[in-house]
Amino acid sequence: MLNRDDNELLTRVGPGTAMGALFRRHWLPFMLADELVAEAPPKRVRLLGEPLVAFRDSRGRPGLLGEHCPHRRASLALGRNEAHGLRCAYHGWKFDVSGRCLDMPSEPAGSGFREKVRAAAYRVTERGGLLWAYLGPEEKRAELPELEWLGVPATRRQAARHALACNYAQALEGEIDESRAAPPPAAAARYTVHETAYGLACGARRAADADRHLWRINLFLMPCFTLLAPEDASRPRRFRAWVPEDDEHTSVLTVVRPAGVRPPGRRARRVRRPDRRSHARAPRHERQGGGCISPAAARRGAQARPGRRAADALRPRLLPRARPRRPCAARRARLHRAGGDPARDARAVISRPDQ
Repeated sequence: MLNRDDNELLTRVGPGTAMGALFRRHWLPFMLADELVAEAPPKRVRLLGEPLVAFRDSRGRPGLLGEHCPHRRASLALGRNEAHGLRCAYHGWKFDVSGRCLDMPSEPAGSGFREKVRAAAYRVTERGGLLWAYLGPEEKRAELPELEWLGVPATRRQAARHALACNYAQALEGEIDESRAAPPPAAAARYTVHETAYGLACGARRAADADRHLWRINLFLMPCFTLLAPEDASRPRRFRAWVPEDDEHTSVLTVVRPAGVRPPGRRARRVRRPDRRSHARAPRHERQGGGCISPAAARRGAQARPGRRAADALRPRLLPRARPRRPCAARRARLHRAGGDPARDARAVISRPDQ
């Protein structure tokens, strides 16, 4: 159990707090990309206790500005999204996605005062169907995490977002708590935590029978991401981001990758066949009867086996598969460019002595 001081340190994320500063050094997903439409009204967003507005300008660029206009602190959430910028509804000052003031209707022609005014703005990038924001110092900006599902085609992944009325640490801790995944009659688990370059690998071991153990390993990725182990290979893979809106509210973004969808760099095993013409494309005289073979196959001396289709009868003997080239470090689940390897970390958890 945490004492009061440690609990305050972990759960407070507003401006001037230690955890707030830590979160601001990482890219945080805050919204689904399709939630913002070009020149549509802006939307209110709250991140780390700071009120913000998100919009997509007429060029399709996403922007994230401080909610209050630097002039009279009017809410930019009530502004008009038009002509490459967001115009304040009070005095008409207009700002682009970088916070630069584009127009001041109250200033005379030729005035350069607008060049001295900027709205609070944060860097936003769109990747993997999500909008990611960096709220920290520009000179210390981190790189976007290289999560494997980011390169999966949009048609083979699903994303959703919902809100929770609790602190992020409460929600995240419940996600990686392995005791919640097993039904009450299940055997008690022994827990092991392995520190990784990107966070933690949390392992739980249960007795499956007299001679075998069942391991489940959940991954925690800094600062607030989780990757849960599926029940079996047929279940989808889930990524969740537990992004603090403030000390009492959390935005949860979930990305689901169906089983069998390979991330970038993991190719399916392919077998080279001399004759690539399938049975379905073969001429009719070659498809009738199980003993017919194509002229090309006859020249190779292939023998058809009765009762089987010609395409199966012509299948050549498989040659030894060439050893695949080892993928580079950027493709091996390179998380935050820290050299982390989830598979290696899982093996490290299981191989610990005295488990």
